[in-house]
Amino acid sequence: MAETRANSGGLGADLHLDHVGLRGRHGLRTSLTDALREAVRAGRLPPGARLPSSRTLAADLAIARNTVADAYAELVAEGWLTARQGSGTRVAQRAEPGRAPKAGTDRVALARPTPIRTPGTRFSLLPGNPDLASFPRAQWLAAARRALTAAPHEALGYGDARGRIELRTALAGYLARARGVHATPDRIVVCAGFVHALRLIGAVLHGRGVRTVAVEAYGVPQYHDLLTDAGLRTPALPLDEHGARTEELTDAGAVLLTPAHQYPTGGALSPARRTGVVDWARATGGLVLEDDYDGEFRYDRQPVGALQGLDPDHVAYFGTASKSLAPGLRLGWMVLPRSVTREVIAAKGHVDWAPGSFDQLTLAEFLTSGDYDRHVRAMRLRYRRRRDQLVAAVASRAPGIRVSGIAAGLHAVLDLPAGTEREVIATAAKAGLAVGGLGDFAHPSVQGGDGLVVGYATPSDSAWSGALAALCEVLPPVTG
Repeated sequence: MAETRANSGGLGADLHLDHVGLRGRHGLRTSLTDALREAVRAGRLPPGARLPSSRTLAADLAIARNTVADAYAELVAEGWLTARQGSGTRVAQRAEPGRAPKAGTDRVALARPTPIRTPGTRFSLLPGNPDLASFPRAQWLAAARRALTAAPHEALGYGDARGRIELRTALAGYLARARGVHATPDRIVVCAGFVHALRLIGAVLHGRGVRTVAVEAYGVPQYHDLLTDAGLRTPALPLDEHGARTEELTDAGAVLLTPAHQYPTGGALSPARRTGVVDWARATGGLVLEDDYDGEFRYDRQPVGALQGLDPDHVAYFGTASKSLAPGLRLGWMVLPRSVTREVIAAKGHVDWAPGSFDQLTLAEFLTSGDYDRHVRAMRLRYRRRRDQLVAAVASRAPGIRVSGIAAGLHAVLDLPAGTEREVIATAAKAGLAVGGLGDFAHPSVQGGDGLVVGYATPSDSAWSGALAALCEVLPPVTG
């Protein structure tokens, strides 16, 4: 590992950055971002420490100023740094253990309608699925052949409850590089998708005496039900334009979040709330459950790194291949704090419900060969085009309707006039168009705004224009 000493100019101090290949294949900005992140994580840059200006650090490292500015901006977005005019760029503050953050007081209330589903659907814009027609069959088959050829005989046995070491090693490298996750193979547990992972962590939390897991006000109802089945209460955490209102966490023992791209409302958790929820976990001993829902698909900027990187000891990270490849693979993973790893492994071993060894070996080969990266990049371009076309069509044909949320993921939310959601969905169903309503995803205690949750990944190229036209036809006029 190389070490770079960056003289921080007027600060009168040297900034030591450990990094791998500052001029290597992952690029200057990525290497610098990783080095700064690790310096904060390791405590070499303490909370409140002021960093050199982008101009000074760029001169010290002999790189472009924009590279440093971009690295700083990414780390601010992830919650590692703060930037204020006149105060410079500093390492974000953290709450001291035992000092609980102040809880808010505002709450929202009430009920969830039932989604309308009818036969005879011509177009489906339901959210939750990737473009299955684009699954890289030839590359996957080639990876499977290579993996099967190289597989040891013991791969045919029962194996480690954590999953194949080949896959856990490949995931540790990929997640650190692509999502900023602090992962080692011994703290990764392979599972059969997010539902499997949530069942396991729910059982472990209940066994530890936790009785409350806060959830976002909008989310997948099945996930709330799974936690309830584990004997856990699931109070709703309100959402606003900055994401989940983590300052309102009080007596929960854990919280389930989708910080990179909230599902389904489409926002991202703000830097202040990212650091705030980590501070809450440290102060209370709570556990943050991070569902990195379609976190790799950000279109307006570099994807924001995982929340887990801020504090691997208090955040359990969950990822799957369901959106990047296909849900039918039933391949998911958890990166766990050391404090709960053994309990989760024990719970998984009792159930013995997991993907087969050869599927795990194939995904490991797919990751290490670079095929996974190439596929994700290709799909990112495809989904970005689809979202751009959706936004343009709505702006042109239904100009009063706003497409909300960040440019990311496989779905978008179309805000509707108050009280029109169910009528619009019923009208769409009669026209042969299936769409989701925002109300379908509301917590039972929450009453929110009206909207459509539109999945744009699944229609074929030949059906896409017709689906867009059908959607715009059923959107209501907006006055005022």
